[in-house]
Amino acid sequence: MSLLGERYASKGMREIWSRENKVMMERKLWISVMKIQAQLGLSIPTSTITDYEKVLRKIDFESIDSREIELGHDVKARIEEFNALAGHEKIHLAMTSRDLTENVELVQIKQALNLVLSKSRVLLLKLADKAESLATELIVARTHNVPAQLTTLGKKFATWAEELELAEANLENLISRLPIRGIHGAVGTNLDLTELLGNKANALNEALNAELGFDQQLNAPSQIYPRSLDFEVISALFQVVATPSTIATNIRLMSGLGIASEGLSKGKTGSSAMPHKTNPRLSERINSIASILKGHLIMVADLSGSQWNEGDVSCSALRRVALPDAFFASDAILEIMIQLLDKLELNHEQIRREIHKRLPEISSSTLLMLSVKKGVGREVAHKAIKEYSLNRENEGDFFDLIVEDKVLQIDRAEIEDFRSNPSKLAGDAGSQALLVAKRIKSRLSGKTDLTDFSPSTLR
Repeated sequence: MSLLGERYASKGMREIWSRENKVMMERKLWISVMKIQAQLGLSIPTSTITDYEKVLRKIDFESIDSREIELGHDVKARIEEFNALAGHEKIHLAMTSRDLTENVELVQIKQALNLVLSKSRVLLLKLADKAESLATELIVARTHNVPAQLTTLGKKFATWAEELELAEANLENLISRLPIRGIHGAVGTNLDLTELLGNKANALNEALNAELGFDQQLNAPSQIYPRSLDFEVISALFQVVATPSTIATNIRLMSGLGIASEGLSKGKTGSSAMPHKTNPRLSERINSIASILKGHLIMVADLSGSQWNEGDVSCSALRRVALPDAFFASDAILEIMIQLLDKLELNHEQIRREIHKRLPEISSSTLLMLSVKKGVGREVAHKAIKEYSLNRENEGDFFDLIVEDKVLQIDRAEIEDFRSNPSKLAGDAGSQALLVAKRIKSRLSGKTDLTDFSPSTLR
């Protein structure tokens, strides 16, 4: 197990990628293949299959490792170990190592993708809750990290939710069309299966695919399945974590302005040197783990489009690291963000103070539209408002200057209208937030199940 998995990933995700689970899944695959081969006419007694089933869970890694050192081959070591325990040599018939490992990996990938999908939906519902409850809560919106106009906190959460919806849909689609490799032999031609079973190779694969729960299958794979599929899987994961990573970045920015905080639970410490600090450590952790995932994406991209002939093992070491760690990273990011949203504290008073302070700047485009509606040339009005905005500290009250400029034709009553009710400067932000929240809740409520949160994600 990697450090990333041990420290940050949930128990459920760790179990999918654990060494014990991999060995167990390989043994189950061997048993399934034996049963199907027996059904198709191969002479494998039921008692032999039962003997394998009896020792299914008897896993001795010390013995397996000793065999691997002696043999110099990991799959051969696991074959001999299982055979020795059962007292037979009936597994792995007409199979190559990749028939075993690649099918198991695809099952692991599908299970892990479903877990990520479940957690992404829980996060979506959390974001919908925030979008709904904060739909009318005004806040200064920034572009280029500079005050721009007014929006609402709910709209910010709705914007993030819509991005995650796109990733969720892509993830669901990927799961539905993820293919199983099947049992096809050393170079994918079914040669050994045909020798063993005659023309029943396709029948074996159809039965096996149904048992493994896949709707799609590769019909003409080489020794390995296309490594571009690994890239697509990790790309989908990276798209999913883009939203929580963006939220984390924004929490860090808002923390610096004093308008948001992750809070500090009783007994916790924000800084060893400065007692007052409540640093956005969880948000920083999310951004850090997202960088790790980006690294794995680049790693698997290097495998795509570089396959030699029907396959080799030049990809194996990289994939042993990249596949589980990419899922550990995604799992950790989603869990941390789900919990972080519950802990998030907003300083509404500080938000209101900033709105009051920034009202001249953030109303500039509204003033421009008011002037244009009265027939003033847009560029003429734009130039005047820009000059007053840039020089208002030296030349007097910004709004007084606007009213006194007869060219602009803006009445004080029009200015007082939005000064007394700044929500008029937020456009459709509130209704947009409610629209997104309603859509997500209608689609996902009652369809999510998240029972596995690991406390390690908050360490």
